[in-house]
Amino acid sequence: MSQARGRAVSEPLVLLPGMMCDARLFLPQVVEFSSDTPVTVAPITGGERVEEIASALLAQLPARFALAGLSLGGIVAMEVLRRAPERVTRIALMATTPLPETPDYAASREPRIMGARAGRLAEVLREELPANALAPGGDSAEILALVQDMGMRLGAEVFVRQSRALQRRKDQVATLRKIRQPVLVLCGEYDSLTPVKRHAFMAELIPYAKLVVVTGAGHLPVLEQPRAVNRALRDWMRQPLVLR
Repeated sequence: MSQARGRAVSEPLVLLPGMMCDARLFLPQVVEFSSDTPVTVAPITGGERVEEIASALLAQLPARFALAGLSLGGIVAMEVLRRAPERVTRIALMATTPLPETPDYAASREPRIMGARAGRLAEVLREELPANALAPGGDSAEILALVQDMGMRLGAEVFVRQSRALQRRKDQVATLRKIRQPVLVLCGEYDSLTPVKRHAFMAELIPYAKLVVVTGAGHLPVLEQPRAVNRALRDWMRQPLVLR
């Protein structure tokens, strides 16, 4: 049991899941934190632009909150912070990137979008998160099965919207340079989709940032190595707020 349990936390924690994932992505974190912290897993399934998704979230979230996002969730988190920095007390960016999509990669999404619309969502989801994006061994087969189930439950329409949002996302480097809140930048050592060097670059841009590279994890460290991720999130939540 975590020694931090029983300690009141001043702000609620909002978790934003990755592409085609629901609250089950963060089940280990919900279990860990919900005993002493109000925890919300907010959906990022509406809108074909990151800006639309962030705007809809801000209309529903608490007045002030700690914010953690993984992959597409991290991209949305950066836009939430850009729009309402006074409402975000601290931010954790996990397995994500502040950079816009390259034209080549944006074009490579079109066959998957067409496949999802043609009824081949299961196949498309396997292409979207290949097995080599996770760490070798461990529970990777079970995790991939869970990701597949989450994606099939959300459906093709959500896949298309989220793909469009990724294609159209804007550069958030300027947003990162302006952050004055406590920041956790976290990634798995085997993440081939958003590699360690990308996170090191992010951490260098951000004042007060702490970089954590999770051993034995790939693109989904929250499921692959939940204890290590929970420790990092606990440390981040304990950091005093930075006065601006």
